[in-house]
Amino acid sequence: MNTQTEYKQKVDSGALKKAIKTAQDYLFSLQKEDGHWCAYLESNVTITAEALLLYKIWGVDSQKPLHKIEHYLRSQQREHGGWELYYGDGGDLSTSVEAYMALRLLGVDKNDPALVKARRFILSRGGISKTRVFTKFHLAIIGCYDWRGIPSIPPWIMLLPPNPFFTIYEMSSWARSSTVPLLIVFAKKPVFPVAPAINLDELYTEGKENVRYQLPLHGDWTDVFVYLDGLFKLAEDLNLVPFLQESIEAAERWIIEREEATGDWGGIIPAMINSLLAFKTLNYHVNDPMVARGLQAVENFAIETHDNYVVQACVSPVWDTAWSLRALVESGIEPNHPQLVKGGEWLLKKQILDYGDWAVKNPHGQPGGWAFEYENRFYPDIDDSAVVVMTLHQLQLPQEDLKREAILRCLRWIESMQSDNYGWAAFDINNTADWLNLLPYADLKAMIDPPTADITARVLEMVATCGLSLNPHKLQKAISFLCHQQEKDGSWFGRWGVNYIYGTSGALSALSAIAPQTCQESIRRGVRWLLSCQNEDGGWGETCESYKNPALKGKGESTASQTAWALIGLIDAGKALGKWEEEAICRGINFLLHTQTSTGSWEEKYFTGTGFPQHFYIRYHLYRHYFPLLALGRFAKILQT
Repeated sequence: MNTQTEYKQKVDSGALKKAIKTAQDYLFSLQKEDGHWCAYLESNVTITAEALLLYKIWGVDSQKPLHKIEHYLRSQQREHGGWELYYGDGGDLSTSVEAYMALRLLGVDKNDPALVKARRFILSRGGISKTRVFTKFHLAIIGCYDWRGIPSIPPWIMLLPPNPFFTIYEMSSWARSSTVPLLIVFAKKPVFPVAPAINLDELYTEGKENVRYQLPLHGDWTDVFVYLDGLFKLAEDLNLVPFLQESIEAAERWIIEREEATGDWGGIIPAMINSLLAFKTLNYHVNDPMVARGLQAVENFAIETHDNYVVQACVSPVWDTAWSLRALVESGIEPNHPQLVKGGEWLLKKQILDYGDWAVKNPHGQPGGWAFEYENRFYPDIDDSAVVVMTLHQLQLPQEDLKREAILRCLRWIESMQSDNYGWAAFDINNTADWLNLLPYADLKAMIDPPTADITARVLEMVATCGLSLNPHKLQKAISFLCHQQEKDGSWFGRWGVNYIYGTSGALSALSAIAPQTCQESIRRGVRWLLSCQNEDGGWGETCESYKNPALKGKGESTASQTAWALIGLIDAGKALGKWEEEAICRGINFLLHTQTSTGSWEEKYFTGTGFPQHFYIRYHLYRHYFPLLALGRFAKILQT
């Protein structure tokens, strides 16, 4: 097979070389002085709205550029009157209610044309009564919704001893870090004064006087949770909640112990905002050092421009740095290039050597992972850790011995985090109590962190490409786990990226590296599925709606990041199969070449990152750059064969 000749006839090698060079230059231009990368992590307006609410409650809003928050919120309203979870979703009710609330808190009159239009959209979708639990919670703490309509969380769960049924460590890391502070807030049910004082009575479709503050019954066994909630509320009304004060004190200690020196909790805004609300509920002073650090941590997540002030849900420096370095080295930059060395050394310094919450269910593991954010000692994650290991493996650093030991320490930690079903999850081991997603409180369906195909694939790819060793029996079981996760049509579900294109790409890269002979049929089926959903323009795209409707698998307008994922999967699979899908790959490469901008990057308006399937999505502003560069780099290597 003379792939070099075949491909050169279909892809302009000169254009390819130029595209890679301009993409590399652009990526280098974004590198920070200390060697890392970190781009805007865009989500939806609820994050900024909830941060504004926090500022109002603490009385620090006068220190913020409120006119820029208003400008941002107005700019994100769509023609239909609502605000979106992700680009082009047609508007989301809860997101729109929180944006409306924020504009009212900013002093915008309810008869303002933007709010009139928003109100029409909100009422057409059922109004406040149809919103998610967390939207109702944020309204309740300022008196715009009644606490009676909020599910109860018994605070005494903080005191449960280790048992096989439930402790707070059966919740996912993000749910746990967000829920523990809410045990305090939900127990005391505060209503904080804000200025201007507002009500949102106009957003109740049925009229505020007709609201029924009852949790909905479903007509099946899960209604037992609704009846239990009624018992919890009765105990609250009769002041018979067991161990109330002890539970609140335990939750308070837990929060205090987990605040980073930088003021962060869990590296995510919900945990940070909820912890600060807990402190406010407990009457902490605004100048208390823990409160001051926490408020500064929220501010650190903000991006302020000439016109806008936006708060991010999280920040992604470790993730962005690792992928940027991989894209640069795989596209031809020397692995000992000074700027790559600087980035690699920055990553080495971010390895977490502290015991975190993961150790509760994994007492024999030793720390050694990486987190997503700048500071997050308690919650390293397997995905970041595996990508960092692959990145470091590709680089040549001055302290190679130190690098090797860091990799081996991380490998041991990852190996210890394998769940009993032999897959890997993001943050925890054996975090599979699915019944938690049936609780009335859990309407985001994100209470657990079970092993997934994409995380397991990342670990297997790391082991194979870095020449590492795992227990042979557990390794084979992990490969079987990944193969069994394959859908009937040949695709794999993507938990952390949108969606089946992401999952299938990762699985193909992993199986092609770790089991190219024994898993050939799985690889072929995955390739066939990717080929089946290539768009006419040569690219690939998939809507976030595929999480709700599997009929939309692999369907959507072509994007740079999703095209790159498909290409990476096809190229890696070609190595295992001994035959590349020449026509499809060339069309995909040409799509990237033709859509690259003059700056060397790509435009991408769609959200291709996933927080919680169906409920929270992310637009990583570097996904549209480092993944296409990585795909172009791997394709360029084919031309050299």
